[in-house]
Amino acid sequence: MTINDIPETFDPKPLKPLPKIKLLTMFRLGLFQMGLGIMSLLTLGVINRIMIDELTVLPWIAATAIAMYQFVSPARVWFGQLSDTKPIKGYHRTGYVWIGAILFTSLAFVALQVVWQLGSSIQANGWNWISYGWAIFLGVIFGGYGLALSMSSTPFAAMLVDVSDDDNRSQLIGIVWSMLMVGIVVGAIVSSQLLNTPEICGQAILSYDPTDTAKIANIPTLQATVDPVFIIMPVVVLVMCFLATWGVESRYSRFGMRSQTVQREDQIGLKDALNVLTASRQTGLFFSFILILTLSLFMQDTVMEPYGGEVFGMCISETTQLNAFFGTGTLFGIASTGFLVVPRLGKQRTTKLGCILAVGCFVLIVLAGATASQSLLKSGLLFFGLASGMITAGATSLMLDLTVAETAGTFIGAWGLAQAIARGLSTVLGGVVLNFGKLIFTVPVLSYALVFVIQGLGMILAIWLLGKVNIQEFRDNAKSALSMVMEGDLDG
Repeated sequence: MTINDIPETFDPKPLKPLPKIKLLTMFRLGLFQMGLGIMSLLTLGVINRIMIDELTVLPWIAATAIAMYQFVSPARVWFGQLSDTKPIKGYHRTGYVWIGAILFTSLAFVALQVVWQLGSSIQANGWNWISYGWAIFLGVIFGGYGLALSMSSTPFAAMLVDVSDDDNRSQLIGIVWSMLMVGIVVGAIVSSQLLNTPEICGQAILSYDPTDTAKIANIPTLQATVDPVFIIMPVVVLVMCFLATWGVESRYSRFGMRSQTVQREDQIGLKDALNVLTASRQTGLFFSFILILTLSLFMQDTVMEPYGGEVFGMCISETTQLNAFFGTGTLFGIASTGFLVVPRLGKQRTTKLGCILAVGCFVLIVLAGATASQSLLKSGLLFFGLASGMITAGATSLMLDLTVAETAGTFIGAWGLAQAIARGLSTVLGGVVLNFGKLIFTVPVLSYALVFVIQGLGMILAIWLLGKVNIQEFRDNAKSALSMVMEGDLDG
């Protein structure tokens, strides 16, 4: 028995054709990603900058605590498989998206309150067991934040597979991921205005000694400025998540039509889903590609704001605005790629071109530091955003192609796992490399340049891995494995 021998559905009644997803609905779905962009800015941008530059938290400790939200990423596979097989109130994706959104928006504010306690402990006692205890607790909170993100974002990505077809998926990806960048830009602009404080900027940053605890910012004053941002913005994000997904699954989802097991959900458990997932060597190749690519794209996340502060003398509001340049470039990169570049070059060649351009942008960012040119830094980030947008559109379209309808959530969870592991490693590695650079270099710009050079080398490795990815081989192997699962013959 082969996959072709399995009937398309176990329902003897003909299925009513479902409507094509409309452009307006694509933009509405993008509100969810826009919310994730805002939350990313709050955690990686604002909290990270405050911890390192204002509260004198050691960079590697700050990076490790924040990265815990990525290190719980194996849960993405489980949440994906759970949404495939255990619907909530009759819906496979929506319930998980909503519950996760409620949790991660709440935990962001809780994390900030722990940050204040950590800063107060450092100011009063230095780095003693109490301070380390608060740092560990902060890591635990970010771990919970990561679980909530996994519960929400993985089923959402699987929903994108469910509601789209091959002929409109790249357009959907272009719009939805463009909205992610809109969120980053909006969050950067709003946060920079709300956080426009005079603490530690300009020449004060250039002469700032992180070991001098006497120069810690006034925590109550800073708290009064920042807390409202972490109340208002998460509430806005939560509303956006509800608006984005309301009624979409019930109207557009093709999950039931595509799944051969819609009437036998209990027969594909996590073990069988993982067997289908690992049936092709292409899974390992693409997993490795996503891992290296994401690592190379995001190592600068934890060092960009401090880079702007220490090397260029920017204030907290100015370094937050750096995200707007990167986000704007990414927005145009994704939007143009999904509609113009991918249909002409194809997904793999588009992704490769983006990787090559990204390497050039790392050179620009290093030159900006060497010349202390803020305009060159902003230009480098703008073009890096364009390259990242091209990479995102191409690689995400590839990711959604490398799925099987019956286990779409599991596959999306696996690709999300690769991304999350890499984001976590990149957050930590960025801080570790920066610390190492400061040990071997006396000039700050060289310490930061080391981070960007390693990113460029990783991008070259990602290009090599991409050349070995074969979508057709993956589909053939996955279908064969799925057929064996249906027969109950797949060895455990």
